[in-house]
Amino acid sequence: MKKIIIIFALGLVLSACQNSLKEFLENAWRGEKFSGFDDYKVVSAKNYMISTSEKLASEAGVEILAKGGSVVDAAIAAQMVLNVVEPQSSGIGGGLFLLYYDAKNKKSVYFNGREKAPKKAFSEMFLDQNGVARDFYDVVGGGLSVGTPGALKALKAAHEKYGKLPWKNLFAPAIKIAREGFILDKKIHVILEQTPYLSRFDSMKIYFDANGKPRKIGTKIQNLKLAQTFEIIAGKGIKPFYEGKIANDIVQAVQNSKINPGYLALEDLKNYRIKQGNLLCGSYRIYKICSMPLPSSGGVTILEILGILENFDLAKLQPSSREAIHLISEATRLAYADRNKYVADVPNVPIAQMLDKKYLKSRAALIDMNKAMTEVKAGDFTKTDILLNSTMEKPSTTHVSIIDKSGNAVSMTSSIEYLFGSVLMVDGFMLNNQLTDFSLIPEIDGKKIANRVEPEKQPRSSMSPTFVFDQKNNLIMTIGSPGGPRIIQYVVKTIIGNLDWNLDIQQAISLPNHVVLNDKIELENRTKITKLKSNLEKMGHKVAITDITSGLHGITISNDGLKGGADPRRHGVATGK
Repeated sequence: MKKIIIIFALGLVLSACQNSLKEFLENAWRGEKFSGFDDYKVVSAKNYMISTSEKLASEAGVEILAKGGSVVDAAIAAQMVLNVVEPQSSGIGGGLFLLYYDAKNKKSVYFNGREKAPKKAFSEMFLDQNGVARDFYDVVGGGLSVGTPGALKALKAAHEKYGKLPWKNLFAPAIKIAREGFILDKKIHVILEQTPYLSRFDSMKIYFDANGKPRKIGTKIQNLKLAQTFEIIAGKGIKPFYEGKIANDIVQAVQNSKINPGYLALEDLKNYRIKQGNLLCGSYRIYKICSMPLPSSGGVTILEILGILENFDLAKLQPSSREAIHLISEATRLAYADRNKYVADVPNVPIAQMLDKKYLKSRAALIDMNKAMTEVKAGDFTKTDILLNSTMEKPSTTHVSIIDKSGNAVSMTSSIEYLFGSVLMVDGFMLNNQLTDFSLIPEIDGKKIANRVEPEKQPRSSMSPTFVFDQKNNLIMTIGSPGGPRIIQYVVKTIIGNLDWNLDIQQAISLPNHVVLNDKIELENRTKITKLKSNLEKMGHKVAITDITSGLHGITISNDGLKGGADPRRHGVATGK
C-alpha cells in the first residue's frame, strides 16, 4: 500500500473564508454517515471483554487486558488508538465522562473530564454586533468554540487510582499505528465522500487525491506528528499538554485562528481540574440504573424516561411495534421537556423532584396509548427564571465498554463534539468545539437560560455512559453511545431491549432506532419500522424517515459469562477471551 505521511499545519482553517467554512459545516453530517449494516452476532467470553467502534481500538484494549492491565488501562489504550483511527469523533483535544465499577467493593465512581469554558468566556460571546445570536455554523469552526480539554486529566486521574500497568505502556499500540499507518476503511471513506470540502484543508489532504476525491479504501495513512505527541505524553505525563510546548501550541492555534479567534489561555489549561464523585442512580423495575450526573443531562433524563415507562407493561408490547414506539416516544417527550428547561451545569437543578416516583406516575398519566399529546410542557418544580436553551448539540463522539476478569468495568464516552471538532488541528490531534454545546443566547425576555456560557462552566452534555445492576447490586450491563441529544434514547432503547424484551445485548443494540427531537419522531431508514410511518401519523405524530447512526457499545455479565455487542451502524467490534 502506498504510505502517505501526514502534513500538519496549525493553519488548518486559515486559508478558508468564513462562508466556505459555513458551507462545509452545514452540509457535513448528522453524525457518522450510514455505511451499511453488518450482520452481527453476540460475542461471548469468559475472562474479559471490550467493545469499541474500531477493530484496532478493541484489539489494543484486549492486548492490555491480556497483559494483566486493568479496565482503566485498557480504556486509555483504546482511546489513544481511537484518536489515531477515528480523529473525527474524539481525542486528547476533547473531553470525556468515564464510569468505573469496583467489583470487589461493589462501588462506582465517575471521572468528569468534560471541557470547560475559558476564564475569559462570557455569556454574549456568540452574539453579533447587533446582539443577535450568530448561526451555529458561523461559530463552530475556529478558536471561539474551543473549550479547555479535559480528557487527558481524567484518564490520568483514573490511572493513578485504578491503573496497573505503567502509563507509558498504554500509548504503545497507538504510537505503533500512528507511525506504521492504518488502513482507510469504509466508515471514514463514506464520511469523506459526504464532506468533499475537507479536501481544501491542508492537514486533511492526506485523505484526498490530487482531484479532491477521497483516497481509496485500503490506503495506508500515517500520523507521525500525533505519534510524536503521544511519545511526549507517554514519557513525561500530561504536564507538557497542560503547561508545556503542547499547551503553547494549543493556545496559539486558538487565539491566532483567522476564523473566530478564541479565548482559551495558558492559565485555563494549567488550572483545569477534573471532577470525581458518585453516579446518579435510580430504580427501574427490579433493577438499578446508574449514569453520569451533571453536567450530563443523560443520567437524569434516562432515569426519567424509564421512570415514566415503569408505569406500563412494556414486556407485553412487541419490540419495534407501533405501540412500543408511541409509548417510548411520549415518555421521551415528557422527559426532554424537563431536561431542556432545567438541566445544565448550574446550582439547584431539581433532580430529586424530576425523579420522584409520584411525579413520574403523574407524567405517565398524561400518555394516551391511542393518540399523541398535542402539547408537552415541563413540570413546574420551582419558581424559576430559567428558560429553555437554544443549544444545537451535534452527534459525533465515541463510546467504549470494558469488563475484566475480576468483574471491574468501565463505561466511557468521549468527544470533540462536531465532525473534526473545531476543524483546528494541533500537533496531530483535533481541538474540540464543545463551547457550542452552550446556548448561543444568554437570555430571553430578561430571563436567563440555564445552559448559557459562563467562565469555567461546563456545557450541558447528552453523553450517557451507564451501568445497570441487579437486585443484589451486581453489575449486569455497561452501555453507552455517541449521537448528540439522541444518545439518551439509544441507551434507553438498549436497556429496554435487554431488560423488558429479553434480547441479548447485540440484539438490543441492533434494534431499529427511533428518536424524538423537536416533537418529531425519527424512524431509522432502511429498517422495518419505516412502514409504521403512516400509522404513527394517524395517531397525531409528526414523523420523518432518516439515517440515525448510533454507536452503541455494550457488555452484559452473568453466570454464563460475558456477552458483548457492537453497533453494526459504525462497524464496531466487541472482542474478548
